[in-house]
Amino acid sequence: MWLNTLLLALRSIRRNLLRSFLTVLGVVIGVAAVVTMVTVGNGATRAIQAQIASLGVNLLQVRPGQRLGPGGFGGGAPSFKLADAHAIATQVPGVLAVAAETRSSGAVVANGRNWSASLIGGSADWMLTNNWTLAEGRPFTDDEQRVGAAVCILGETVRRELFGASSPVGASVRVRQIPCEVVGVLAPKGTGAFGQDQDDVVLMPITTLHRRVVGHTRVFTLHVSMQDGADADAVKSALRAVLRERRSLADGEEDNFNILDTAQLADTMAGTTRIMTMLLGAVAAVSLVVGGIGIMNIMLVSVTERTREIGLRLAIGAREREVMGQFLVEAVVLAAFGGLVGLLLALAASVGLSVAMDVPFVFEPAINALAFTVAALIGVAFGYFPARRAARLDPIEALRHE
Repeated sequence: MWLNTLLLALRSIRRNLLRSFLTVLGVVIGVAAVVTMVTVGNGATRAIQAQIASLGVNLLQVRPGQRLGPGGFGGGAPSFKLADAHAIATQVPGVLAVAAETRSSGAVVANGRNWSASLIGGSADWMLTNNWTLAEGRPFTDDEQRVGAAVCILGETVRRELFGASSPVGASVRVRQIPCEVVGVLAPKGTGAFGQDQDDVVLMPITTLHRRVVGHTRVFTLHVSMQDGADADAVKSALRAVLRERRSLADGEEDNFNILDTAQLADTMAGTTRIMTMLLGAVAAVSLVVGGIGIMNIMLVSVTERTREIGLRLAIGAREREVMGQFLVEAVVLAAFGGLVGLLLALAASVGLSVAMDVPFVFEPAINALAFTVAALIGVAFGYFPARRAARLDPIEALRHE
């Protein structure tokens, strides 16, 4: 019986192919929008997590002032000193490594080419705390760090702009007015969590940057890498106590520095992205309801058009449940077909947007199965009233219908 019912439903849909397609268009758009939003949102969440993870593992960033986030220090707070990094490394339990950092900017010249880049002065453990590796060359030696040797390591963007495809290791570049020997090239990281090009940098020993480039000894950021399994709250509490003592802050005075936990930042940003994804998905799901209303409307029209057919079937012995089943199957087939087309459209759109937005494509079978199931259930929900109306027609009145 169900096979015959399905064949009748398909035959009826095929008789009005264009109308059937226009009917399911709302379901197609709804399923495609929901699945695309969720897929791209999950990809964006994963990209943000990867970008923040690239800042360093178990990393705390300490900056002067109370303003959190990237970009300098605020509120007129005093900067740090190199001795602060040493004090943290020796006095705070659970610390793996501490690196001091000073940033500036300036022109870098080589091979007749000029490029403006971010200049970073880092202490010995800077590459470890910031999760950087070398694509070629070597890191700075302890002697180079101590004496402030004129050496540097180029980021991938700077290497490409100044040297093209050739290796710069061993070559000389001019940073502002200071000639430096290139001893290495940083492995590329790409765009950071805040949209900046992480590879557009020139790394130098912090003593070199202090003495030869910027002319001061201020430290703008302390990078504190915690040991695996260390209690982040305990480390931050001990770190805060050490810095308050070194900065001569009395009891009751507010901190004139801030501590940013990159793990908390990753969780916060990922949570925000997930909420936005759910919100966009919920808005897109409204079109599923609109598609269901379209199915109900066209099924009511179909019942009116086929009143004599329904009356004839009832008159020759068809039961109400069989008539009702026929129209329910039609509605479900329309909705399920729309859901299938919507999934295929969502797959193509998700891949295209992932490439355009440079985020990973994250295929989740669960959300695709859920969207298809919801589409089919919409067929049942919005097809029930027209099917019930068809099943309850009076055979005599139906046969009289013109």
